Amino acid sequence: MQATAYTYDPESRSGQVLLDDGTPVPFDAAAFDRGGLRLLRPGQRVRIEVEGPKDTPRITLITLQTL
Repeated sequence: MQATAYTYDPESRSGQVLLDDGTPVPFDAAAFDRGGLRLLRPGQRVRIEVEGPKDTPRITLITLQTL
């Protein structure tokens, strides 16, 4: 699934992404660390993996979207 980075706190390595429908979904340090990222800037396109119910998804992995 793709999304757009919305917020990112480098100290906690957590933040939020916006799904393509505009829904904000938070991610934690574990999801950030699994993706091997070192930094994330708002506006970057990312690929995410989620689990859980559709109305309250939990991001388990976040990486940069590449072409």
